[in-house]
Amino acid sequence: MVTSTLILAAEEETHNPLIPAVPDLVWGTVCFVIVFVFFWKFVLPRLQKMLDDRSAEIEGSIEAAQKQQAEASEALEHYAEQLAEARQEAAKIRETARNEGQQILVELKAQAQAEAERISQNAQVQIAADRKAAFSELKSEIGILALDLASSIVGDSLADDKRSQAVVERFLADLDGASK
Repeated sequence: MVTSTLILAAEEETHNPLIPAVPDLVWGTVCFVIVFVFFWKFVLPRLQKMLDDRSAEIEGSIEAAQKQQAEASEALEHYAEQLAEARQEAAKIRETARNEGQQILVELKAQAQAEAERISQNAQVQIAADRKAAFSELKSEIGILALDLASSIVGDSLADDKRSQAVVERFLADLDGASK
């Protein structure tokens, strides 16, 4: 057994383990060429077709996304314009309402002023009428009192209507002249 090991060791010394034997090289090259041709003819075209399809699908998705993004940005701009218009319209409506409110307030003040003036004028007219009525009543009472007073001073009865009327008229005229 030792001799056979030594023989094998001697044979192995002449043979380099890094360099394969010629039959191994031939069969390895033939197998490599067969596998290479198989990959070149069948696997590589299918793989390339699959990658091209996937690339086209991705590019289509990117284009669709860009279109949707452009549409979304257009819609956003449109909504922003509508919002701006709505805000402007709301501002106009508020301004119109404010102006109408001020105008209504002015009209109500004018109506209240007119009503106050009408009430004041009616009160003035009523006061003037009451004053005239009171003056007339006082005038007749003063006439009666003046006759009674004159009767007691003169000692004569002033029962004569014409005469008493003339005395009363003269007395009231003197009163009016004195008050003016």
